[in-house]
Amino acid sequence: MNPSHASHQELPQFPESLWVATTELPTFSRLAEDIETDVAIVGAGITGITTAYLLAKAGKDVVLIEAGQILNGTTGHTTAKVTAQHGLIYHEFLNHFGDEKTRLYYEGNREAIEFIRDIVGGDEEKFGLKLEDAYIYAQTEDKYLSKLEDEIKAYEKLGIPGEWQESLPLPLPVRGAIKMPGQYQFHPLQYLKHLTEQFLKLGGRIYENTTMDEKVENDGPITLLTKRGGHRITCNHAVSASHFPFYDGKGLFFTRLHVERSYAIAVKPETAYPGGMFLSVDQPTRSLRSATYNGEELVIVGGENHPTGRSICTHQHYENLELFAGNLLGASAIPYRWSTQDLITLDNMPYIGPITSNQDRIFVATGFRKWGMTTGTLAAKIISDQILEKDNRYADVFNPSRFKADPSIKTFVAQNAMVAKDFVAGKFEMSHADITELKPGEGAVVRHNGQRAGAYKDEQGNLHLVDTTCTHLGCEVEWNEGERSWDCPCHGSRFRHNGEVLEGPAIEPLKQLDPES
Repeated sequence: MNPSHASHQELPQFPESLWVATTELPTFSRLAEDIETDVAIVGAGITGITTAYLLAKAGKDVVLIEAGQILNGTTGHTTAKVTAQHGLIYHEFLNHFGDEKTRLYYEGNREAIEFIRDIVGGDEEKFGLKLEDAYIYAQTEDKYLSKLEDEIKAYEKLGIPGEWQESLPLPLPVRGAIKMPGQYQFHPLQYLKHLTEQFLKLGGRIYENTTMDEKVENDGPITLLTKRGGHRITCNHAVSASHFPFYDGKGLFFTRLHVERSYAIAVKPETAYPGGMFLSVDQPTRSLRSATYNGEELVIVGGENHPTGRSICTHQHYENLELFAGNLLGASAIPYRWSTQDLITLDNMPYIGPITSNQDRIFVATGFRKWGMTTGTLAAKIISDQILEKDNRYADVFNPSRFKADPSIKTFVAQNAMVAKDFVAGKFEMSHADITELKPGEGAVVRHNGQRAGAYKDEQGNLHLVDTTCTHLGCEVEWNEGERSWDCPCHGSRFRHNGEVLEGPAIEPLKQLDPES
């Protein structure tokens, strides 16, 4: 489509995920008493729910705990590609981990795809499961084409099915592409709603709106404490599947993970979509896949990655995706837009397994690098096998206690230098908005009684004022206008306009301030 004729549609005023909007999920009460169980799982996304299902199926008594509502975090805001093609990763892993572990990474993700297929059975339409080819592509001749060429060589060395392509089914000019055939896309929440129902039938228990304290007692039986009410969960094993680990256990995960935010819009195209799942290796990233909504085809366009809390105009990212979609396929409507954030490890390999080498009854699964549909499922299989004392051939690959100096140490130093820079910059910045000039729906960092504060004026004209010091480790949050939230650039905590916690690792809200004082 000629860019000059690309249609323009208004973006929805408020972000809402297509998956969340089209799924009626059950609700559960808050934990209000002390309980005992075999396994306590904290975090009700794809990893937590799948782990709970597998353990309950094996006869374990399992409790699933969620700080907010189930499936309303990263899992509910994904692009939901079920694929072992995870961008440019296999050449990198070959150099860093060697042939055997890299091949196991691929095989583990393929096994996760087969697990999802088995759960879906013959109900593909119900769960939106659709067989698709996956593509990564480069549009420029520079380093990105060279990296793509290295990647296809890695495919060949590892025996990964892949085909070099000189063009795409899409009307996009490319310098090269790699097709991985036989991948899938699906509706993640319809799938996980089904797994949740199966878990409950097996006797599982779920509690929502229950935030866990970071303090854990593990001398003898493990005891977890709720933040509200101090209720105790006594268990033999505990699993942190809460995106950012709710319990660090001296694993120093806040120094070994960094957070990236990305964006998606659901577009009703004016020209036919050819099928397939696409991901650019150039920057800025562009991701495409189709989905069905009210009997019509939508195209989900994603990308625009950036470190959380380090983008001045977050709404611009949506507008960039809108322009790309309009130029490529046209956009007669954009019914949904949403964003998410993903955790990335030092070496790009997820952390899955015992939280530290000397705590083998507390498990963690995190750092899925935007590929949680397969790696989150694989994490559930690894951790459930470890709790059931079964061998799992993938466990060593993802061991959270691993540490290899190259490139981990370089990333470690750079990442923590950036955190320190954000910490200092936030404390001493001099530029602030004028609180009297805020319009309804606007938020900004302001000065209040000589101190840095966060102000938001709601649609009714009421002013909400919060202390901008993040309650996790004391960095200063920044206003995210696209999501109307306060985001921390250090470790990715997010807060509502009134200071309530949206996403951890923070568990305490921002302190509310009195606008009249």
